[in-house]
Amino acid sequence: MPAFPTSTTVLDSVLFRDAFGTREMREVFSDLRLISRYAEVEVALAKAEARCGVIPADAAEAIANRTDVAALDFELLRQETDNVGYPILPLVHQMVKQCGEAGRYVHWGATTQDIMDTAVVLQLRDGLKIVEDDIAVLRGILADLSKRHRDTPMAGRTHLQQALPVTFGYKTAIWLAAFDRHAERLAELKPRVLVGQFAGAAGTLASLGNKGFAVQQALCEELGLGVPVSTWHVARDGLAEAVNFLALVTGTLGKIALDIMIMASTEFAEVYEPFVKGRGASSTMPQKRNPISSELMLAASKAVRQHAGLMLDAMVQDFERATGPWHAEWMAIPESFVLTAGALHQAKFALGGLIVDEKRMAANLDISRGLIVAEAVMMGLAPAIGRQEAHDVVYDACRAANDSGLTLAEALAADDRVASRIDRATIDRLTAPQNYLGLAPDMVDRVLASMKR
Repeated sequence: MPAFPTSTTVLDSVLFRDAFGTREMREVFSDLRLISRYAEVEVALAKAEARCGVIPADAAEAIANRTDVAALDFELLRQETDNVGYPILPLVHQMVKQCGEAGRYVHWGATTQDIMDTAVVLQLRDGLKIVEDDIAVLRGILADLSKRHRDTPMAGRTHLQQALPVTFGYKTAIWLAAFDRHAERLAELKPRVLVGQFAGAAGTLASLGNKGFAVQQALCEELGLGVPVSTWHVARDGLAEAVNFLALVTGTLGKIALDIMIMASTEFAEVYEPFVKGRGASSTMPQKRNPISSELMLAASKAVRQHAGLMLDAMVQDFERATGPWHAEWMAIPESFVLTAGALHQAKFALGGLIVDEKRMAANLDISRGLIVAEAVMMGLAPAIGRQEAHDVVYDACRAANDSGLTLAEALAADDRVASRIDRATIDRLTAPQNYLGLAPDMVDRVLASMKR
């Protein structure tokens, strides 16, 4: 009888895992990769201690050569981890057997959290590289959209009401600027976050005497990690920063997703996600084309936000080694990275092939019959008739337009206070929304020029 799927979360579900994550990121945080990282840190520790004269060089060589993750008894590892509460002692038991006589030097002077924290940092390094690459691709997509639609007029909206004209490129440039900042944040946080952990039972390196700092540095060099200034067993700001960074990234994606979903609604119909036959289809309504990628991006942003809060909560740890708060990280970190990777994947798809209906944007911009640029008309009339009178005239014209269904231009032309001073061509120019874009196109240029593209 074939085995049936038994996953219980969307991250591992055969149905949903590629909607909410990516294979590449799942592999970074898989059990096998994590156990391999534990073993990698133990081997690197042996090499570091041999370099510092703490253990024999031949013992370190044997540990490196004989450690074989593929040959581990994973069922025994599971059973012992369930009993001990942590996976390192069960792993050390098996590594000791694999390494023979040299096995007595495995895990020399270390504590469980040293190995686990350092392994997690190695996972973070891999995970952040994936995020960094995805952000780079997304910035390129957004830069292209901003250039292409620098001068594409559309209605700018505040409080879900038409406010003033903008351009679609202006909108996407704002998204781009946010991701430019995310790229900066990522570069800045790496030196703070990607540091090793090796400090011993209470963080004092007492078991290695005066060789503690030397071994700590050598271990970090073996793994290509930064050397911590102090023990961070209970100072979890680095890991919390990493997950809160992911929350910022997915928060921006959530904002983009919300805009796309509203703009893709039937009444707006200004943008659409790329067409793929069957994607976003309804089981009962054949006409439907739901914005699936945006929906997934928004869901991920909400979930990562929750984990960001959990990581902040987990910073409140007791004394020199924590109880439960540490364990909360084991849930929050992998899930946050997988969800972020999934959201970025969906964003690359949605934005990379985004369908922009410029004609519909123009039609929606005209839906108010020129009222959207009432401010422009007032400012244009002010030099001729004075600001206060201009305000009163335009106010009256707006009411007349609303009451009678006229355009703002028609209502203004029918008012002697205007028609006696300004010709109809000037009125038409002032009431054309595309003539009141402000510095929106210039802001696009400024964003594009702000960083090397």
